[in-house]
Amino acid sequence: MPGQVSAQINKQGQRTTLEEKWHRPVSLLYSISLFTDRECCRVTTSAIDLSSNDVFDILFSTRAIRRLKPDPVPDALVVKILEAATSAPNSGNQQAWHFVVVKDVAIKQAVQIWYRKALDEIVAPIHAAHGPPTGSNEDKYRRQLEAVEYLTEHFHEAPVWIVACIDHGDSTPHRMDGASIYPAVQNMLLAARALGLGANLTTRHLCFERETEAALQLPPGFASYAIVPIGYPMGNFGPVGRGPLSDVVSFNLAGEPWEVLG
Repeated sequence: MPGQVSAQINKQGQRTTLEEKWHRPVSLLYSISLFTDRECCRVTTSAIDLSSNDVFDILFSTRAIRRLKPDPVPDALVVKILEAATSAPNSGNQQAWHFVVVKDVAIKQAVQIWYRKALDEIVAPIHAAHGPPTGSNEDKYRRQLEAVEYLTEHFHEAPVWIVACIDHGDSTPHRMDGASIYPAVQNMLLAARALGLGANLTTRHLCFERETEAALQLPPGFASYAIVPIGYPMGNFGPVGRGPLSDVVSFNLAGEPWEVLG
């Protein structure tokens, strides 16, 4: 029934509602709405617990971390992130993905030249022509662009890159191929967040795909789909800025509103 709160069983076997679960001392405020097939229940929470490994706490606080410390990241944590990546769904379980861990400064500097060029010549003019996206404002957008500039200038200083690739072999790439690599990238971002590491999904190097893949020395048949710089964050994790669901969700037919979203 509407307004009814779902319950869960805690480790002690006690039944706890979602409201009770989420009402605990936390450092950030946030609110979510939960909908299931059997009921539409709006749960206004107090919110994201940044010390929690609850999947929703992690999901709602995994934002792009563009300011990274140059401090080394232990290999064991990188391996954990890669294990999460290879747990992702992919087409036919073919596992055609390949992940290149890059720490070599010379390689990163060679890629950063094109990353800088892509911002200056292609991406920055697009940013200049548009205002803040839905869920943001002028101040947040300004800070976002400052973080983009920082990442661009210090891209090569991130201690670890993971370049997410697909080994196409002799086959022709298709539009659907991204479905076999981007879920793995999202798993990497979530795993990094759970480990207290900052990360960012970036595809800007593809503005100069041939040049950057040459700098990465990828073998024939390999195509890069993202570079994920990883490091300890300079700032804090926090809620992502997004617009309301009603702006992007339709019911049955595209453009038809779903009344439960208001």
